[in-house]
Amino acid sequence: MNFHVQHDKNQIVFEDNTTIPLYSKEGFKLISDLWLKMSWDQKHAYSFTWLGRPVIQIPEDIIRAQEVIYSVKPDVIIETGIAHGGALIFYATVCQAMGKGRVVGVDIDIRPNNRKAMETHELSNLITLIEGDSTSLKTVEMVKKQVSEKETVLVILDSGHDYNHVWKELEAYSPLVSAGSYIVATDGVQEFFHDIPRAKKDYPNYVETWPTNNPKKAAEDFATQNPDFIIEEPEFLFNEGNVDFRITYWPSAYIKRLR
Repeated sequence: MNFHVQHDKNQIVFEDNTTIPLYSKEGFKLISDLWLKMSWDQKHAYSFTWLGRPVIQIPEDIIRAQEVIYSVKPDVIIETGIAHGGALIFYATVCQAMGKGRVVGVDIDIRPNNRKAMETHELSNLITLIEGDSTSLKTVEMVKKQVSEKETVLVILDSGHDYNHVWKELEAYSPLVSAGSYIVATDGVQEFFHDIPRAKKDYPNYVETWPTNNPKKAAEDFATQNPDFIIEEPEFLFNEGNVDFRITYWPSAYIKRLR
């Protein structure tokens, strides 16, 4: 969809000559969707840290995750795919602030420098690291041993982002999720990024599959096939503005356990 921004007229004009106000909720949504693509192409998310560790998330997603964590107040947060550990440290920070909770990080390859940074971090007492394929039976069993029966658990999936991998993670970790809590399948926005220059450059062998081969599709199919779960965007805990949607890399990410 092509459009032209007319700043002098404060409007956005489409190819069929229809218009919407530039300074409107609809205009903000249109420009924000384009911004998401441009920000991903330019690796904008790779410019943030939390307490010294790279986060690799856009601020809106990490702040919204904090809102959910504070609402659920889990005893255990499990994250698959920890990379440099910034998000893991962020979740540990929220746990410390709440006076409740700890985090378990799972990654197939925890590089020595990242492991050292997390194991010597000020919040290391709240962090357990598990190295292994997040979908392997051995790794899943190791994670299960970190959770007691009556603890409230929230799971965040941020490792491989192809459909099959996310599906396997959903099947493996959803039984650990407590009623009223979530299993979160991040980065479903990949569905819409197959035509971005960096995607074509960095992922030439399978970028064309992204419209269906992505976490969003896996999450939606999982919720459809598992009646105990539902895709539920967490409500805004505070909103005095006009925007009632998220600017996010995580569409359809929050899968809530109903019972």
